[in-house]
Amino acid sequence: GADFARGGVIREGYAPELDQLRAALHSGKKFLAELEVRERQRTGIKSLKVGHNKVFGYYLEVTRPNLPLVPADYLRKQTLANGERFYTLELKEHELLVANARARLQELEESLFRQLCDDVGRHHGELLALADAVVHLDLLVNLAERAATLGYTRPEVTDGDELSIKAGRHPMLEAALPPGAFVPNDCELGGRGPRLMLLTAPNMAGKSVYLRQVALLCLLAQLGSFVPATAARIGRVDRIFTRIGLNDYTVRGQSSFMSEMVETAHILHQATIRSLIILDEVGRGTAVADGQALAQAVIEYLHNHPRLSARTLFATHYHELARCAEHLARVANFRVLVEDDGESLRYLHRVEPGVATHSFGLHVARLAGMPPPVLRRARELIGAQSLPAAPQRSEGLDSDLRAALRSIDVNGLSPIEALTKLMELQRRAG
Repeated sequence: GADFARGGVIREGYAPELDQLRAALHSGKKFLAELEVRERQRTGIKSLKVGHNKVFGYYLEVTRPNLPLVPADYLRKQTLANGERFYTLELKEHELLVANARARLQELEESLFRQLCDDVGRHHGELLALADAVVHLDLLVNLAERAATLGYTRPEVTDGDELSIKAGRHPMLEAALPPGAFVPNDCELGGRGPRLMLLTAPNMAGKSVYLRQVALLCLLAQLGSFVPATAARIGRVDRIFTRIGLNDYTVRGQSSFMSEMVETAHILHQATIRSLIILDEVGRGTAVADGQALAQAVIEYLHNHPRLSARTLFATHYHELARCAEHLARVANFRVLVEDDGESLRYLHRVEPGVATHSFGLHVARLAGMPPPVLRRARELIGAQSLPAAPQRSEGLDSDLRAALRSIDVNGLSPIEALTKLMELQRRAG
């Protein structure tokens, strides 16, 4: 609430009487400073000072050695350990003027504030309507400025079920990158095309950016904004459901996988044919067999359930899920392109039809600074997993063992690595 005791609630220039009272109080400070100079000269007491406190009001303070110089018109007010405090009729008169001015100032500010509140109350309907209009105008002006500055285009929002975006861009990420650096992508869902996009891509390829991008453009379009794309035709969306990333549910006693399942279950129960569903890495928090089976079951449920069949973007590392497109007519496989020359990866950030065949997890681990022995061992384990479990001919087994022995960098092995490698070779030899 307003603190009238401190003053300054009503701004200067609003009420002339208020300004006059403030000026009087301000000049009163000047009066006290001049009084102190004048009394020092009159009495010869150079240490004399004019002071004020809430209990005793204004006073003239004189130290004990200077008490013989005190004039007869000084009236004793308070005795101190090292001196006396006095007042004069002139000082008392000024104190009364200041007190009256301060009381009147507070009274007047309170009165003006109540009057202002009454005026606002009488016109609250008009003021709320004006505030609402200003908010909407501010929003529209901001959206228009962004559209003009950033090269956005007007989307077409329809009553259909299509989601067609040409050369769409992520609004926040595009702004964070140098001009022209962001790679635009299309999205075609609904209508006569697929209703579920199964997106496979390696780590760090940009699939999560693509998912968020599509959702943001749908949101902007239905907000009334232009969108970062060359063209967009979007059938109305009732809700956008997302299962992206992991939230920290440990304080609630839930594992990350449990939270993932809870969120996914909520989507399957609540979504409608009008919804937009964004699912990223469903089933990654458990064993591969369980996770892959759950992910496929979710895809089939979204595709087959008569209430659902919602427009869905489903990103996954499980490349085996691509086979869903073979028996689900409205599922289409897409991938994010990566160039691999055997030594390094080049992320192209382009989404096109097809299936990614590698996750390049070891490449990401190397970029993260994983120790070389860990990376070497991981490559060996991947190679071992790809070999036949039980070769039918001893010649084939001997050949595999010879190849494995030749590939070992003996000079680079630590003793522990050498023992681990020996145990692995022994296991493969049966």
